[in-house]
Amino acid sequence: MDGVEGEAPIFQVQGLSLYYGDFRAVRDIDLNIRPRRITAIIGSSGCGKSTLLRSFNRMNDFIPGFRAEGRVHFDGQDIYQASADPVSLRRRIGMVFQKPNPFPKSIFENVAWGARINGFKGDLGELVEASLRGAALWDEVRDQLPQNALSLSIGEQQRLCIARALAVEPEVILMDEPCSALDPIATLKIEDLMRTLAARYTIVIVTHNMQQAARVSDYTAMMAMGDDRAGTLVEFDVTQTIFTRPRDKRTEDYVTGRYG
Repeated sequence: MDGVEGEAPIFQVQGLSLYYGDFRAVRDIDLNIRPRRITAIIGSSGCGKSTLLRSFNRMNDFIPGFRAEGRVHFDGQDIYQASADPVSLRRRIGMVFQKPNPFPKSIFENVAWGARINGFKGDLGELVEASLRGAALWDEVRDQLPQNALSLSIGEQQRLCIARALAVEPEVILMDEPCSALDPIATLKIEDLMRTLAARYTIVIVTHNMQQAARVSDYTAMMAMGDDRAGTLVEFDVTQTIFTRPRDKRTEDYVTGRYG
């Protein structure tokens, strides 16, 4: 099973291999990602999960020696063809990183920054409020907007980074281990937020936390490292199936904690 019947994927990945110089980090990935669902990418360290995630908005382009073979179609367009504009692509596909990375600016300016540089002509105050509400942070910071964002707790900083991503009105939000630096309470807030956001956005998350993947995702992609050290896709299915009836022994061993 690859998704909801009749629902066109927002990403279609075909024969994707990703290289850093001569080293092939990811090999021959075929994967469809459905819109307005949460897809988790799991697997042991070093199997290429983050490399695959960053290929969806071409963040790997900033790494010297990186190249991609194969196709990644986003909304029907191959994002690696010569005519594709990575800057425009990244406006449509936001990114939230492992460690919160707010700018050393006010809370307001952190959220407004991306919209402002993209030429937003509307009411910035309304946009900032809507984005902070979307990230479930407005009630906590509404009276602190001029304060430096670095004064927030780590969990609040991560939700601020999500608000900053929402402010440019993306279609997709990529999350690379977004809760690894957070305590359990802040983690649950982010997970609740992800489920709320999935009604409007496509979310792809890399996580080492099996309980998190089981709790929040609709679909799960299991990756493993091959004999050539390249990451491969072991299987992809509805999350419940991956965690209760996996087809591959490597998936069963990983999700039950026998290795990885």
